[in-house]
Amino acid sequence: MKLLELHINGFGKFHDCSIQFEDGLNVIYGKNEAGKSTLHSFIRSMLFGMERQRGRAAKTDQFSKYKPWDLKSGYEGRLRVESGGHVYRIERNFQNAREFTIIDETIGREVEPTRSFMDSLLCGLSETAYINTISIGQLKSATDGGMVSELKNYIANMNTSGNLALNITKASAFLRAQRKELERQMVPEAARSYTSLLGDIRNMEREIASPDYENHVTEYQKKKAQAKQEFQRLQEEKEELLQKIARGHQVLESNKFTDEASIQAYEDHSRQIYEDYASAKALCGKKSRTAGAGAMLVFGFLTAIGSIAFTVLISQNWKPLIRLISHYNVNRFLPSILLLLVSAVCLTSSLVIFAKNGSYRKDMDYCKKLMQEIFSRHLGDESVTPEAMNAFLTRMAEFKRLSHAVLSSEDNVEKLTHQLDQLNSKQNCLSEEIEKQQKLQWELEKKLEHLANCKTQAEALKTVLAENDRIAQELEAIDLAQETMTELTTSIRDSFGLHLNKEASELINGITGGIYSSMSIDENLNVFMNTKTKLVPVEQVSSGTMDQVYLALRLAAAKLIQKGPEKMPMVFDDSFVLYDDDRLKIALKWLTGAFHHQIIMFTCHQRETRILKANKILFHLIEI
Repeated sequence: MKLLELHINGFGKFHDCSIQFEDGLNVIYGKNEAGKSTLHSFIRSMLFGMERQRGRAAKTDQFSKYKPWDLKSGYEGRLRVESGGHVYRIERNFQNAREFTIIDETIGREVEPTRSFMDSLLCGLSETAYINTISIGQLKSATDGGMVSELKNYIANMNTSGNLALNITKASAFLRAQRKELERQMVPEAARSYTSLLGDIRNMEREIASPDYENHVTEYQKKKAQAKQEFQRLQEEKEELLQKIARGHQVLESNKFTDEASIQAYEDHSRQIYEDYASAKALCGKKSRTAGAGAMLVFGFLTAIGSIAFTVLISQNWKPLIRLISHYNVNRFLPSILLLLVSAVCLTSSLVIFAKNGSYRKDMDYCKKLMQEIFSRHLGDESVTPEAMNAFLTRMAEFKRLSHAVLSSEDNVEKLTHQLDQLNSKQNCLSEEIEKQQKLQWELEKKLEHLANCKTQAEALKTVLAENDRIAQELEAIDLAQETMTELTTSIRDSFGLHLNKEASELINGITGGIYSSMSIDENLNVFMNTKTKLVPVEQVSSGTMDQVYLALRLAAAKLIQKGPEKMPMVFDDSFVLYDDDRLKIALKWLTGAFHHQIIMFTCHQRETRILKANKILFHLIEI
């Protein structure tokens, strides 16, 4: 394949720019910042496309780097190439990756860019292979030591894998770094912590399922409410009884009673007074007794008078009577004495009867007065009658019933007080149980919260364990990759490596002008340059020679990798900066003689054109 023409509508600094290429050597000359790298990138992007990055990478990717400063002309272009006797026009719109078409100008129709077609058109090269073979730059390392390392890596990669995109040293370092990072991500204690957590979870679940943590708060609160309601009911009943007792005591005290015994004593006393009154009244009311007393009084007087008269008759005067009694025989005066005694008895009896009648009258009046006071106090009437006495007794019975009711109420109050104390104790016990239950529920909530945290940690640890398993698998894969690379490194002279060394050795002889006839690589990837007299380690050669070796290897790789009779154009991007004029002259003469396909050479120096003209080497000059 060869390039015929490119046209840039908009790409980087270029707008509406066209460049034509010819067979053989095409030298594109431009000063620094003239846009040589932009043209180089445009050719590659037209052949392989341009992938647009996302996120932070989008700020520094190729798409953003070469986005036109002025989008009026679009972000697009076309490239005409010749391959297999046909001329193809490749058109791409980088702003929209889907706008990619290939026109076969030879037959005048569009060609579908299938993978097999693009593989044939690009000589079997991927973009990576193109960058590492066909598109040739100088060695990137600034120091000789760095250049040796890069050259060894390039050789090792090609010898062991045939893939220039793979850097064995960097890959090994990357794998080691990956392994170290993965080992850092591993959580060795995860399995033990997970097992411990599962044990804690099982223990907590068993503990939580214990009957001790059953929730009885509502039940106890209901019982407490019932006890409180019963307490209030009994308290109200007690208050009512206390009011009744107070009223009863007030009634009893207002009537000067203390208890039923005092009422009974008062009733008995009143009854006795009434009986005394009735008895005295009955005695005072007997006329025969008064008449008998009067008769006896009269009889006594009469008898006394008769006795005196009889004595006078006998003695004729008073004075002799006494002497007669003293000096004379009493029998003579016996009748008179008897009459006198009878008179004395009658008088005395009548006087006694009259005295008793007075006493009875006095007792009756006294008892009547007392009864009047009693009846007046309790009945409101001073009448002393049997009816009043019956009413009084009825009143006393009522006081007795009241006193009995008070005593009964006091007993009930005592019982209620005992019941209230029991209910109060019950409420206190229920309050303690409720508090205990609430504490248990609080502990249960804490345990449930801890259980949830443990389960969350267990789930997280399961994820960690799964991640550990994944990391372990990746570590095994890294170990396997390391072993594979080690095995590949030890088989340096097998298959592709042998052909690469052979091709590179032939090219080194020509590119160095016979200074070095070939190169060899030992099993430790140490590179030696062969002279006619000795083997020279690559570390001892100059930077320019290393660059020549690098160029020879890339040309050899390009020759071996490309499929079919056609070859891609060789692209050199300031590849000869480290060459002196003699080396450059030898390299250009050898290159144009050894490579008969299209060559595109970007340079910022004019010595290439001067040497080419001086040696009459044909080339096509393009100035930008």
